[in-house]
Amino acid sequence: MTAIKHALQRDIFTPNDERLLSIVNVCKAGKKKKNCFLCATVTTERPVQVRVVKVKKSDKGDFYKRQMAWELRDLAEVDAKDASKENPEFDLHFEKVYRWVASSTAEKNSFISCIWKLNQRYLRKKVEFVNVSSQLLEESVPSGESQSVAGGDEDALDDYQELNAREEQDIEGMMEVCEYAISNAEAFAEKLSKELQVLDGANIHSIMASEKQVNILMQLLDEALSEVDTIEGKMSSYEEMLQSVKEQMDQISQSNRLIQISNANNGKLLDEIQFLVNYMDLSKGHIRALQEGDLSSSKGIEACINASEALLQCMNVALRPGHEKLMSVKQQQHLFTELRDTFSRRLTNHLNNVFVHQGHDQSSVLSQHMAELTLPKHSPLHRDLLHYAKLMEWLKNTQREKYEGLSRTYVDYMTRLYEREIKDFFEVAKIKMAGTAKEGKGNKFGLHGSSGKLTGSTSSLNKLAVQSSSSRRSQSSSLLDMGNMSASDLDVADRTKFDKIFEQVLSELEPLCLAEQDFISKFFKLQQHPTLAQGEVEESDEVVPSRQPPPGEYRHFISSTEKDMVRLMMNKVFQSIETELNSLITLGDKIDTFHSLYMLVKMSHHVWTAENVDPASYLSTTLGNVLVTVKRNFDKCISGQIRQMEEVKISKKSKVGILPFVAGFEEFAELAETIFRNAERRGDLDKAYVKLIRAVFMNVEKVANESQKTPRDVVMMENFHHIFSTLSHLKISCLETERREAKHKYTDHLQSYVINSLGQPLEKLNHFFEGVEARVAQGVREDEVSYQLAFNKQELRKVIKEYPGKEVKKGLDNLYKKVDKHLCEEESLLQVVWHSMQDEFIRQYKHFEGLIGRCYPGSGITMEFTIGDMLEYFSSIAQSH
Repeated sequence: MTAIKHALQRDIFTPNDERLLSIVNVCKAGKKKKNCFLCATVTTERPVQVRVVKVKKSDKGDFYKRQMAWELRDLAEVDAKDASKENPEFDLHFEKVYRWVASSTAEKNSFISCIWKLNQRYLRKKVEFVNVSSQLLEESVPSGESQSVAGGDEDALDDYQELNAREEQDIEGMMEVCEYAISNAEAFAEKLSKELQVLDGANIHSIMASEKQVNILMQLLDEALSEVDTIEGKMSSYEEMLQSVKEQMDQISQSNRLIQISNANNGKLLDEIQFLVNYMDLSKGHIRALQEGDLSSSKGIEACINASEALLQCMNVALRPGHEKLMSVKQQQHLFTELRDTFSRRLTNHLNNVFVHQGHDQSSVLSQHMAELTLPKHSPLHRDLLHYAKLMEWLKNTQREKYEGLSRTYVDYMTRLYEREIKDFFEVAKIKMAGTAKEGKGNKFGLHGSSGKLTGSTSSLNKLAVQSSSSRRSQSSSLLDMGNMSASDLDVADRTKFDKIFEQVLSELEPLCLAEQDFISKFFKLQQHPTLAQGEVEESDEVVPSRQPPPGEYRHFISSTEKDMVRLMMNKVFQSIETELNSLITLGDKIDTFHSLYMLVKMSHHVWTAENVDPASYLSTTLGNVLVTVKRNFDKCISGQIRQMEEVKISKKSKVGILPFVAGFEEFAELAETIFRNAERRGDLDKAYVKLIRAVFMNVEKVANESQKTPRDVVMMENFHHIFSTLSHLKISCLETERREAKHKYTDHLQSYVINSLGQPLEKLNHFFEGVEARVAQGVREDEVSYQLAFNKQELRKVIKEYPGKEVKKGLDNLYKKVDKHLCEEESLLQVVWHSMQDEFIRQYKHFEGLIGRCYPGSGITMEFTIGDMLEYFSSIAQSH
């Protein structure tokens, strides 16, 4: 091992200016045994660095190489595994744990001991040594050996030490003087011995020569000792004199210390007294205001407010330990309690009287608003009571029971007052609405039925069905036109008047509720945030110490938010509003179910406005609940219209014309577009439109299928033309698909009616050419058709002679009269149908001529009339009628 150690020192550590102090042969635990060496080294240059180096034998040759190094200062723990038994395993804890197995326990112990010594000498670091024998760790070193530990343990650590540079120079100089030192070592050693003897003799002579000087030095020391004795005697006398002075100074110091303690105590006592005087003293003016202050004048109220705030500050002062035991403090607290109880009692009685008197004063004004649809204003009452808002806040913080009692009193009086006002207000509104309904009933030609409704049992969609075409024709047209005009004007006026009444009702209720809610929040200090803890006061210029209220001082705290309290108070004060509004809505719906359109728009607008102001306000919540009822009535109105469409019955003896529910849908759409212009609930109307138009489409087809007097195509054509015109005029975006569908149905049934009607004037000619087309379809060539017995040229001429121009004109005239009899006057489609028949007749004429040209070529057979004759026939017939 020594040879390996010298080889490692020479080959690896000397080139790096390091000294090898200890070495151990190890292998990693649990793996294949690849031996390596752990070396403990120090650098030769300062500052000294201590390392643990891993050295491994190279695979390519018989030399060692440096593989890894760790600084000793990074070592956290050395674990020897077992302190009592011999165990070659040990762990070194650097940045991670390295587990080693030494070749022998002795090498392991020697290496760990070296690590401990290096750590103690160079790093002064307490590395934790676990499971290491105490014999290895020299924790306690004798005081006499401290020098050797501090300065001479390098020789103990290592038996090899190199010469330093100075030693090398001295030896080289000596060897230069004695050139034969290398060739003759014995002569060189003998010379050195002689020179050493010479030096020893010189030293002895020098010591003997200095004996005289030693004697002189001893004499001087004796004289010095005598002087020291003299000085000590003088010092003793001085010490005795100073001892008395010291005692006097100690007495003075003690006296000064007592004086300082007394002054400090006096200062602290003054601070305590000043604190109590500053924060627990209530002026006589404040006491007089609390006991006798005038609560009916603004000046007296202001004085009471200032006094109550000062009293609250005095009561909420955070007393220091021991203050509550002082008699003066107890007396002041008793005085404050009496003043608080007295003033709260006076304030409660005064405000109770104010509530009662103000309630009576307001009730006396109700009769003035009976004639007009207005609600009495409570702003004077609110303005007068808001002067007491700060006193109510003081009462809320100090006397919770009295505060809640005043709240209940105010709510009770205002509930009765508002109940009378709102009841009378809604009675006036109902009277005005009922007056509107009576005017509608009194008109002979009005659209309202016996029930006073526009819809319902005699709605706008079915009352026209009740009136048959014959009954309308039995009246003179001038009287009918005048009656219809007055009915329409009356409906518009009635509905406009109802709309104004309903808007006036909502416009009166909205500011009333908002003003009352704002007053309750300000007067009772119920802001829209969670309740503050009792005892908290507003910040002021002076910071006053405050205390938290002890348990039981206030009977209870507010468990819900102040926002909920405002809502509860408003629900109590205005408990009749929702009921009265629902009653008014029911009345309006009974008068005319179309009123639900007006109410839906107005109510939606006011709900939207209220939610923008405060989404959780009483007004927003109440109007939202009522809006649900209005929306339900609107849905019932739409369902009623659809049900009445399904129940429509037509006369079997008169022509159908424009169905009543088709005209009723037009009226409904025009009215709804006027009402819902720029409305918030446009989506509800669009949904209602889709339901109604689908019901109209379905029931038009149903009536057309059931019609006996009027052809089905005419019923479909006229009604879908009316629907298409209505939708094109109103431009309702959500019904664009239905508008195109109505146009398609109208066009299809117009074409079908024209084709079916034109087969009658030239019936035999039609049958003849249908036979010709059938032969061609069966495979007969067109130019061979004339050879068929039933379709030869003679038969064709015979059929053509039966339809001279005069007969054709007569047939067309009869057709015109029949079409005129089928069509109604309201839609004015006669000329449109007649023009379509003209085009279809010309098309058929050209088709017949084409067949003659192809099937009877060169025969010279032509029709008895030309296209020009036909145009003249159609024009003259239309003008004659």
